[in-house]
Amino acid sequence: MKYIYEFIGTFFLVLTIGMTVLEPHSAKDFAPIAIGSVLAVMVYAGAHISGAHYNPAVSFAIFLRGKLNFKDLIVYWIFQLAAAVAAAYLTMYLKDDPLMQGQNLDPSRSLIVEFIFTFALSYVVLNVATAKETEGNCYFGLAIGFTVMGGAFAVGTISGAAFNPAVALGMSILKLSLWSDLWIYITATFVGAAVAVGVFKASHQE
Repeated sequence: MKYIYEFIGTFFLVLTIGMTVLEPHSAKDFAPIAIGSVLAVMVYAGAHISGAHYNPAVSFAIFLRGKLNFKDLIVYWIFQLAAAVAAAYLTMYLKDDPLMQGQNLDPSRSLIVEFIFTFALSYVVLNVATAKETEGNCYFGLAIGFTVMGGAFAVGTISGAAFNPAVALGMSILKLSLWSDLWIYITATFVGAAVAVGVFKASHQE
């Protein structure tokens, strides 16, 4: 069931992004609130089953942390990416296949902000959801959701605010970003996750 939970959480995250960002009937400036909120509630819903990653980069961070084995890492990635594809195509159907032109990214600026906020997201996840000192807390979902919300408000106009390779895949399908820019999201997110693990391990001698 943990793989199904990863699918469900990632699906609703990408679906919410598409439905609130794309016209017609977008949420406009309120989209980051909806996105952060749905992530928070899905984290609360699924954390006890799958860990509620919903993000290949976060799964990579948890793997490097030693809390996820290699087999589960690969299967998590498969289900997360499949969920992103399914959510993107459902969004296109519900929005009647909207005509979009992908955001033209500045590679250097986009790499920087996607790295920074994926680092922030992974750093928060590691500290609120995997550290012994915060074990059993009741705020982990809000902390994770608000990190994504803050990042979306802060740098959404620069990079599209994916912070997540599965979201980046969904954005490419939805034409919110260009396929030729997918490498930016993949590179920045996985490096950001790895650096967050390094910081976490340096400060938690377990």
